[in-house]
Amino acid sequence: MLADKKVLRDLLPQVVATILGTLMATSDGMTYGWTSPMIPYFLSNETHIVMTLDQAEWMETINLLGAAAGLPFTILGVDYLGRKTSMIISAIFGCICWILLLVSTNLYVIYFARFLAGMAGDMCFVAAPMYIAEIAVPKIRGFLASLIYLQMLLGIVIIYTTGSLLPYYVPPIIGIVLTSCQFILFPFMPESPYYYVYKNKEEKAKTALLRLRSDPDIDKEITEIKQAVERQKTEKGRPQDLILIRSNRIALFIMFILNGSQHFIGISVILMNLHVILNEAGSIYIEPASAAIIFSVIMLVSAGIASLIMDKFGRKFLLVISESLTGVALLVMTIYFHLKHLEFDVINVSWIPAACVMFYAATFKIGLGLVPIVVTAEIFPTTIKAIGMTIADCVYVVAAVISINIYSVMFKSFGIYAPFYLFTSCSFLMVIFTIFWIPETKGKTLDEIQLMLKGEKATDRKISNSIHI
Repeated sequence: MLADKKVLRDLLPQVVATILGTLMATSDGMTYGWTSPMIPYFLSNETHIVMTLDQAEWMETINLLGAAAGLPFTILGVDYLGRKTSMIISAIFGCICWILLLVSTNLYVIYFARFLAGMAGDMCFVAAPMYIAEIAVPKIRGFLASLIYLQMLLGIVIIYTTGSLLPYYVPPIIGIVLTSCQFILFPFMPESPYYYVYKNKEEKAKTALLRLRSDPDIDKEITEIKQAVERQKTEKGRPQDLILIRSNRIALFIMFILNGSQHFIGISVILMNLHVILNEAGSIYIEPASAAIIFSVIMLVSAGIASLIMDKFGRKFLLVISESLTGVALLVMTIYFHLKHLEFDVINVSWIPAACVMFYAATFKIGLGLVPIVVTAEIFPTTIKAIGMTIADCVYVVAAVISINIYSVMFKSFGIYAPFYLFTSCSFLMVIFTIFWIPETKGKTLDEIQLMLKGEKATDRKISNSIHI
């Protein structure tokens, strides 16, 4: 019992800092799913802003444009202002977005709010994973890093339920409360010790680390952080170093595949077209609105389970299980849609697509939907982590856009079964890629991960946690 209390006391500061620093992710999840219930509202007779379908759909695109536009500011922010300050700024931008959505009666103000939300989300999903990876002990780094994605999924659940069932003004009020809590409370949390060491502010690094660790003897960990940062500084921090240095090339390659594959296994397409998919299936067992809520809840629960077991079973294990089972779900859906396209009578089994979609939600989020953001935050060295994480975010956005357009073209040209063949193939190919090329980062310090990517061993360097659980 005493040991359990000590463990809790040791880890609590890191957990609190992570939760307060990722409230913006919940807001971003709400923003991401906001158009799903809101587009029908804006096209209805009850709307307070009259718009056409094209104008309404533009709200989705402009959010992605905001994310892309925010990339340069994000790179500068996390390196020059710090991880913590960048996270606070993202919350302020998010709060402004929700205020504008709450009070505006002008379409173009809505567009601006969506653009700003994209910038805020981009900064959040670059700065927060960096911050978490740098404050957490290896034993729980996977769990803490996954919280940002759990927060986002919670936001999707909130917007799917409140946006569909409650008045228009309710989601913005929730968003304002969440983002306000972050930019009011998070300033009291410590900055990343890695960032302070990187900026040659050792005393501030010690102060920050003391607040994050219950053990006052932090000299050993500070020394290890200094050694790691100094070694990484010898590699400079230029954008071209992503290509020139072999370990960075490996990290970049892994990041590209992990972040891009999520969309080519269908997550964006299914999230944004769930009602179309179920309608095409001819499902008579569930309404699209109800399916969306159930789908989002299953994703949240699955990701929650993954976050709890990630540091026990490892990243690779979850990825392989997720990719394999997701591939099975997609394969069954593909066969169903192809048989329906060939005019087989499938009405008696029209429950299959709905069941597969829910199974997909569970299997995707237990690995594919969670592990990439954790691994991406772990595999880049401190000197180029800002650039690497920003490129990762860019890859995520670009892959989403490309996958959605490929889906649209294949759907219109051949039928809905065609893109699902692509998604299925990509899922099973990722199993092979994961087994042979994804490194296992479970339980390793950030410096050990860098040595592993370089093909070196830390046999002569005793790198250990400051907390042993």
